[in-house]
Amino acid sequence: MIDLKELRTRRDEIALNIKNRFMNCDVDEVIDLQDRRSALMQQTENLRSRRNEIAARMKTRLEQDERMALIEEGKALKDTIAASEAELAEVNALYEAKARALPNYAHPKAPVGKEDKDSTAIKFVGRPPVFNFKPKDHVQLGQSLDILDFDTATRVSGPKFYYVKNQAVILQMALERYALDIVMKHGFVPMITPDLAKEEILTGIGFNPRGAESNIYTVEGTGTCLVGTAEITLGGYLSGSVLKKKDLPIFYTGLSHCFRREAGGAGQYSKGLYRVHQFSKLEMFVFCLPEDSEKMHDMLLAIEEEIFSGLGLAYRVVDTCTGDLGAPAYRKFDIEAWMPGRGEAGEYGEVTSTSNCTDYQARNLNIKYRDDDGKAKFVHMLNGTAVALSRAMVAIMENYQTEDGSIRIPEALQGLCGFDIIRSK
Repeated sequence: MIDLKELRTRRDEIALNIKNRFMNCDVDEVIDLQDRRSALMQQTENLRSRRNEIAARMKTRLEQDERMALIEEGKALKDTIAASEAELAEVNALYEAKARALPNYAHPKAPVGKEDKDSTAIKFVGRPPVFNFKPKDHVQLGQSLDILDFDTATRVSGPKFYYVKNQAVILQMALERYALDIVMKHGFVPMITPDLAKEEILTGIGFNPRGAESNIYTVEGTGTCLVGTAEITLGGYLSGSVLKKKDLPIFYTGLSHCFRREAGGAGQYSKGLYRVHQFSKLEMFVFCLPEDSEKMHDMLLAIEEEIFSGLGLAYRVVDTCTGDLGAPAYRKFDIEAWMPGRGEAGEYGEVTSTSNCTDYQARNLNIKYRDDDGKAKFVHMLNGTAVALSRAMVAIMENYQTEDGSIRIPEALQGLCGFDIIRSK
């Protein structure tokens, strides 16, 4: 969450930020709840103090009338304190929920807008391939080459699941190792993270584990959820920690399965591997000093570009608009790779994103560092996709297809695959 001590001093800025993000939350409501909470805390403390005074007086020599009066006041106080504590608990819970809903501040350069079209393409790399034949999409290629099976997965598991088969299994594993080698070269500590996380960790990272709009699978009765990204488990890894300044920045990279409900995800651009309920992803995560977070954000984007330029794919970098940032993000960059199978003539499709969440998640998860002045301050936290394997597979299959339906393997992956083409049967 944001620093709640700033609600009044930055009230207009917070309100404008909410408006620019097109979010349904109200800073004035949170300020009112903060006032009610403060008043109730003072009221409850005063009542408890009076109860303690009575208890102390009862231990002294008293006249019978005074003793009986104090007993009656004590009985009444018991009920009054219980009611005050109950009201305080109710107001405090509502206050915390409403406060958590307030989004992070947005970077001054983040484009203001509501939809994808409002984001700004800031860089183009490579040229989309030109085919002398009508290119297929990855679903057609996968089925004809017997390397993807959506029909059986729908029968076994339901829509938006899939089997990866034959040479595509090796290709996916090669992609994973290729990206991991690059990320480790930049100093990231590799992990394979849990597929489950506690609800409080998801909430701390900024995911909503429940409700109609949630994209998360909740495991009922356990207080846990299936993770939608290793950002959740990597961010939670240091929750409750006070770090040494000399140890920052800390770089982690996590390989995990990712589970998403994708409620409402439909249409031709969501078909096949592009938008699914389960996929694997290599995620990067950074804990750093506040003054270094913008530099770290540029580094994460550069690593993502290194991965996708190394695959020989045409892509663009997008500065994400305020309405599509997500509550924790201060600024977010997406990489969109060219996908010939999208639409009639091909289009760019998102393959990575990287977000600077400043101290928003750190406040929720209570992750601090000890500064030179001895004070504990919140770290800044950033995340970035090294490779989402399913979407990277889409881009490779569609860009490297041949007229006879075979798929060439990018040169960077050939040594890891052990073959240079998936041939048409």
